[in-house]
Amino acid sequence: MKRRDFVTGAAAVAAGAISLPPLGWAQEKSKLKITGIRLVSIAPRNPPPAYTPTPGSWSTQGVEVSAPPNIYPEFRPTRSLFAAKNVPTFTVEVTTDKGITGYGNGGAGGGAIVMGHLAQLMIGRDPFDIERNWDINWRVTESYGQAGVTMNAISGFDNALWDIIGKALNEPVWRLLGGDAKPRIPAYCTGNDTEQHVAFGYRRVKLAMPAGPIRGEEGKRANVALVAKARQLVGPDGDVMCDCWMSWDEQYTIEMCKLMEPYRVKWVEEVLPPYEFEGFGRLRRKITSTHIATGEHVYGRYGFAKLLKADGASIWQPDVAWCGGMSELRKIGALAEAFDIDVIPHDGGRNGATHWSISHVNAPWAELFMPPPGGPKQVYDMFEKQYEISRGPEGLYMHPPRIPGWGHGDVVATPV
Repeated sequence: MKRRDFVTGAAAVAAGAISLPPLGWAQEKSKLKITGIRLVSIAPRNPPPAYTPTPGSWSTQGVEVSAPPNIYPEFRPTRSLFAAKNVPTFTVEVTTDKGITGYGNGGAGGGAIVMGHLAQLMIGRDPFDIERNWDINWRVTESYGQAGVTMNAISGFDNALWDIIGKALNEPVWRLLGGDAKPRIPAYCTGNDTEQHVAFGYRRVKLAMPAGPIRGEEGKRANVALVAKARQLVGPDGDVMCDCWMSWDEQYTIEMCKLMEPYRVKWVEEVLPPYEFEGFGRLRRKITSTHIATGEHVYGRYGFAKLLKADGASIWQPDVAWCGGMSELRKIGALAEAFDIDVIPHDGGRNGATHWSISHVNAPWAELFMPPPGGPKQVYDMFEKQYEISRGPEGLYMHPPRIPGWGHGDVVATPV
């Protein structure tokens, strides 16, 4: 039987079939009770010094990045022209009767659902009943959404419970998931300040493509020039990836991959709208010079089962703050592992998904972002310490925090 035939048949039942055995710590009641839920902003008690980034650097977000609304000239050249200003991401604080507090990050718009719907159902529950709590939240929101903001809400609340459990057991989340499957995780850096990233030690870089089909041949040349420059900087043994942020189409992707072929691009990411599963599958069959990656805007095991059925990507990229939280990332990862698919979570260094990555074999890399260029040395020293940066043959490596829970450390929480 061909792999695609097997995948197509198996994916029809895969979402329902993935049922992980309970982890050891989940076998007993914790004797904890959820007593409070609120939205907060958290910040380190001793944050890095503030500074003004180098003018013109990519990290300032003042440069053009290919995006779906770019077909309309009033929304070019930057995402700030269309990004939601009043639909924020959120952090939820969950308190317990034993004084243990957990913090969980969720995606845009989800905070209102946590406070307007989920909180009233979760007060008084045991945070260790993490699967039961997740399933309740899924079922009560199913009537008005199984993706997007509803899953963003479920993600944030679920992640806060994992933080509580880690703190209650005095273990980091990655130990709750099974411990180290590798001593450290090879890391790549996202962003177009490539000179800074390579000088810091990265040998793997992911570029935000500046142009989509609307810019025609000139845009193609701009994309290729960016890739060529990155290849020169990382050298023949480094890796270059391309993030296209849902803004290309099938024909444009085929043409761009052909143009970039001399530069040995490792993968092209989110070239199509996230729900175009069949389109991703067609590209997988037509493009052999690079991998197809997607998944940051795919939600839950059911969404990834559709991606699997289409055989749409060889690299999955769920976001733990959007896909349903750590509880759902476990199921997505198990589904991928059953079909030898690598999982490299989106934004993993910043949102905590590296706790999953360090504890699973099918998680080869971690995504990191650098502090913008132009800061004092202390900023980058603190970054190295926060991510336990080390160096070796593959460039940079990282390790998630070794303190209990997500490893936020000493933080100040301010109500929002």
